[in-house]
Amino acid sequence: MDHKQNCAQVPGVTQDLPRVKRPPYTLTLQAQIQSPLGISRVQSNCGLTPLEYLNPDKTGAKVSLKDEHRFDKDVEMLIYYDNVHTPSAIVEAGVESVAPGTLMGDPVVMVNIYPQFPEKPSLITSGEFIFLIDRSGSMECSMSNEDDGPSRIQSAKDTLLLLLKSLPMGCFFNIYGFGSHFDSFFPASVEYNQETMCQALEKLKGVGADMGGTEILEPLTDIYSKPCKPGHPRQLFVFTDGEVSNTKMVIAEVRKNASSHRCFSFGIGQGASTELIKGIAKAASGSSEFITGKERMQPKVLQSLKFALQPAVTGLTINWKLPSELELVLLSQLPTVIFNEQRTIIYAQLKGKVDSSLEAEMSLKYSLKEQVVQNSVKFSLQPNKTQRSTIHHLAAKTMIGILDSGSDRGTDSVKKRMIDISTQANVISPKTAFIAINKDLNQPLQKAMVRRNIPNYGFSGVMYQGSSPVLQCQAGSIPKMAYASSSLQFDSMCYDEEDEETSTPGFSGVMFQGSSPVLQCQAMAHPRKARSAPFGGFSKMMFAPDKILDTDHPKESPVMKLISQQNADGSWLPDDSLHTLLGLKPQQIKKSVPRKHIELNLWATVLAVIWLHAFGADTKDEWELLVDKSLSWIKANAGSDLGGCVIAGNALLKTSVDPCVFGL
Repeated sequence: MDHKQNCAQVPGVTQDLPRVKRPPYTLTLQAQIQSPLGISRVQSNCGLTPLEYLNPDKTGAKVSLKDEHRFDKDVEMLIYYDNVHTPSAIVEAGVESVAPGTLMGDPVVMVNIYPQFPEKPSLITSGEFIFLIDRSGSMECSMSNEDDGPSRIQSAKDTLLLLLKSLPMGCFFNIYGFGSHFDSFFPASVEYNQETMCQALEKLKGVGADMGGTEILEPLTDIYSKPCKPGHPRQLFVFTDGEVSNTKMVIAEVRKNASSHRCFSFGIGQGASTELIKGIAKAASGSSEFITGKERMQPKVLQSLKFALQPAVTGLTINWKLPSELELVLLSQLPTVIFNEQRTIIYAQLKGKVDSSLEAEMSLKYSLKEQVVQNSVKFSLQPNKTQRSTIHHLAAKTMIGILDSGSDRGTDSVKKRMIDISTQANVISPKTAFIAINKDLNQPLQKAMVRRNIPNYGFSGVMYQGSSPVLQCQAGSIPKMAYASSSLQFDSMCYDEEDEETSTPGFSGVMFQGSSPVLQCQAMAHPRKARSAPFGGFSKMMFAPDKILDTDHPKESPVMKLISQQNADGSWLPDDSLHTLLGLKPQQIKKSVPRKHIELNLWATVLAVIWLHAFGADTKDEWELLVDKSLSWIKANAGSDLGGCVIAGNALLKTSVDPCVFGL
C-alpha cells in the first residue's frame, strides 16, 4: 500500500488530545528472564529493582522498572548471561487446551548457537567488495536526535574511508550510490592498490545526499549483471535509511544471485525497513545490523567486514539424539554459513510422547579450513510451562517469514499455510490482520476508525526551501495514525529543544517529498538563528539559541585524520601533516630514526601504530583491521630492527604501548 492510498483512507473523525506538562500515561514493566546456562546481571538506562533469581542455579530471574516510565527516553535493557559461547537449548511446553500434533499443542525447542572459534582465524586476502550506499535526501538527517551530531551521509562516508583503508591488497572493489537513479565510482570492480584507493577517496569527497528517492533494485541488477572475479568471492555491503515499495522483488533478486555472493546490510535510523535489511542479508547468507540513536556506524560495519574476510565454514551438519518415541521437525532453516561470535537460533517441534526424565542432544559440526569444529548441547526434555508461549510465537514468526520469502509464496497452498500458522499462534502475517472484538457481544467493532493527534513534547524547528522559511513547528501535536499500519515520517526535520510547557496553536497541512508524507505542521514565523544545508528538494535547518551549527563541515577527529593518510599497503609516509597529527615538530621523525639504515616510511608507520594504540584505544574496533594490515607490512620490512623501533617510538611519543602489539 503506497502513501497516496494511505492518505485516501484518512477517517473523518479526529480527536486532538490536550497538551499537558507530562504525557497522561506511564509504563510499568516487569521482565522475566530464562537461560539454561545462568543469568549474570541486568543493566538499564532506567532505574531497575534488584535482580531477583527464581531458582538456586540462577537460570531464571525477574526484574522491574523501579519507577513508572514517563516516555522521556527509550527503555534499554542489557542482559548478561554466563557461558555465552556454550550452545544452549530450552524446551517450552505446548498449550494444554490445544490438541497434540499441532504447532501450539506440541513442545517446541529453541537452540541458541553463539560460536567462538578455537583461535583467531587468519583473514583471507582476496575477494570482490562492493559497497552500495543510499544517497537519498533523508541521508542528510542527523544520526541521532541531537542537531550537532554527524549526518547519516557523513557517517557513511567516514565508514567508507575505514572500509577502503581496511581492504587487503590485491582484492577488487567498487562503490555504488543510489537514490532515484544510481551511479558507480568505476564501470566495473577494480583491483585495490594505492592508485585506485586514492581515486575512490577523491570521488568520496563529492558524495552527498543528493539523489532523490530510494530505488535499490536497479543498482542491484547492474551489480549482478557483471561477472564475478575468479578466485575473488563477491561480498556486497548495503547501507540505507529507508524503505522501498518493492521489498519482495529486491529480496528475490538477492536470493536469485545468492550462490555468487554474500550480502551484509545496514539499516540507518529508525525509518529503515526491517524486512528489507534482514531479508537481503538472510537471502545471501550475510548478516544485518541496525544503527539508531547515538550508535556509531563504524564498529558494526567493520565487524561485518571481519566476517566477510573470514574463511568460509563448510560441511555444516546438525545431528539430533532423541528417545525412540520422539520425532523432531525443524521449524527454521539451518544456517548456510556461520560467523565467529554471531548468534544463530534454531526452532524445532517435538512430536510424540515426551518423557520429562530423559535428555536429548544436538551436535553441530563444520569445517574451518583444515580444522573440524564440533559443538554439542544436551538438554532436558522437561518442558517449561508458561502462559505466554513465547518460544512458540517466535517459532511461528520464523515459519511465516520463511514462507513469505520463498519463491512459491504466491501459491494458494503457501497462503493457506501462512494463515493457518498465523491464526493458530495468534501471530500477525502478511495475509492476516488483528480485528478489535467487543468481548461482551463477541462481535467485531463496527465503529469508524478515529485519528488522534498525540502531543509531542519539546519539539521545535524550521524547514527552508532555498533561503525562505516555509514551515516552522513548536512543541505541539505530531500526528500519529491510529488507522492502517503507518504514521507520518519526519524525514527532514531538525529541531532545537524548547521548554516542555511551550504551547502551540496546533498543526495543519501535509508536506510531501515525492509521494511520501514528510511533515504535517502549521506555517509560522522565522526562527532566531538558522543556517541551511542542502537536503534534496528542501534544506535542512539546524539552530541553537546562541550559536550556528555547521553541518556542512563536521569536525574530523585526529584518529580519522591519521587513518586518512594511510597508504593502501598499510604504511604511512613521514610528511609534515603526519608530524602535526603525532604532535611532533617538523622533521622530528627524520631526526629521531633509531638507526640510519631504517627506512623513514617504516619508522613513520611504527609511530602511527603506536599513536593509535595509545590515543585511539576507544575506537580500536574501527581501526583494528587496517592496523593489522600495517603490522603485516611492518613485519615484512622491519626484520630484527622492530624491537628497537618500538622502544624508540614509545620514548619519542611518551607512551607505553606493549611490544606484544607488534608480535614481540
